[in-house]
Amino acid sequence: MFEASKPLATTTSPVERAAPPTPVSAPLTPSQLAIVKSTAPVLKEKGEEITTLFYKNMIGAHPELHNIFNQTGQTTGAQPRALAGAVFSYASHVDDLGRLRALVERIAHKHVSLMVQPEQYEIVGKYLIEAVATVLGDAVTAEVADAWTAAYGALADVFIHREKDIYAGHDDWKGWRPFKIQKKVPETPQITSFYLVPKDGKALPSFQPGQYISLRLFVPEFGYMQPRQYSLSDAHQSGCYRISVKKESGKAPTLPGWISNALHNKYKEGDIVELTHPTGDFFVSIGPSETTPIVLISAGVGVTPMMSILNSAVSAGSRRPIAWIQGAHSTELQPFGDYVQEICTNHHNVQASIFRTISAPSLSEHPNHYFEGHVDLGRIDRSRLFLDTNDAEYYICGPTDFMNSMQKYLALNEVDASRIHMEVFSVGDGK
Repeated sequence: MFEASKPLATTTSPVERAAPPTPVSAPLTPSQLAIVKSTAPVLKEKGEEITTLFYKNMIGAHPELHNIFNQTGQTTGAQPRALAGAVFSYASHVDDLGRLRALVERIAHKHVSLMVQPEQYEIVGKYLIEAVATVLGDAVTAEVADAWTAAYGALADVFIHREKDIYAGHDDWKGWRPFKIQKKVPETPQITSFYLVPKDGKALPSFQPGQYISLRLFVPEFGYMQPRQYSLSDAHQSGCYRISVKKESGKAPTLPGWISNALHNKYKEGDIVELTHPTGDFFVSIGPSETTPIVLISAGVGVTPMMSILNSAVSAGSRRPIAWIQGAHSTELQPFGDYVQEICTNHHNVQASIFRTISAPSLSEHPNHYFEGHVDLGRIDRSRLFLDTNDAEYYICGPTDFMNSMQKYLALNEVDASRIHMEVFSVGDGK
């Protein structure tokens, strides 16, 4: 819990226009605030050691939490690193929670997707404070322990109340819900779309285009359930959700993408998986009165939330100008390529710029722009990127280095950070 897998400043979302998170419990005293901030440097240095010990001790005492935490993230150390980053961010900005609102919102949605419950925060707090005391030793005086106990309580309070609000918006869908795989449709040799229908046959709630679901499977190799997050890759339909999953080879032969490989290799049409209610803070509001240009920038399987956004806009009859920018290795490995081409042909408010590292077709073959090489926004005409407007919204999804590169280019071209929205496939996501 409290994981963060990207720097605080690398993502914005519609929630950032909301009020900063506010603890409901008593605020920290000036002395407690000063102590927590003063410990930030040592937390940066020792954070991963602390969080690694924390996870080891907590899950050892509460093995039922295996069903929440990503085992691959634990094995590679990605999840302890993520938590260490979150704790450091909190210590650094404990006296200015407005700086944390995007981080809090992202994590709160992740917690809700995993069905984290209020009573679990007490468990987390116990083992986190114990790990801090163990690693830092005599540096954790009674005053430091008191300050961090109060700080953790305030942060837990923020999450519990925000998550309560999100859960309240999920109507009658509480918990993990069985879904049947209605059909599997290969999009590329690596990516397959799964059409999922509720086993109970009831209508499905709508979602914001760009949001995700959590899906969980029993992993025999571990002996427990494992959840992963997958972006919904289509517009809302009352009877079916679609996700498009890349078969991940993993970082090593002993660390395959457990869930993605099981879905591709073992799960057949008619089999049952479990989902939680759609959620997430990366989304686009689609409405008939909206006229703001949208720029959708993706690479690889990062295209999935963009497909949801594009299809939602088309289904709603939106006239918003849309720039579709996609990177893929080749025509064969470009998911939804022909479909996007058809959309561009039939909807003149949508224009595409496609980058392929291998054998891109010549410009004369297609009415839209194609480029060889990796995505390079500098090769696209400014007008197609809406860089000279002051209201265009930019949505980016793909590998972290790719997104940072896109963000840097936009910032250099004076696009305000509030108009740049980024989604990260990170710890626990899509593996």
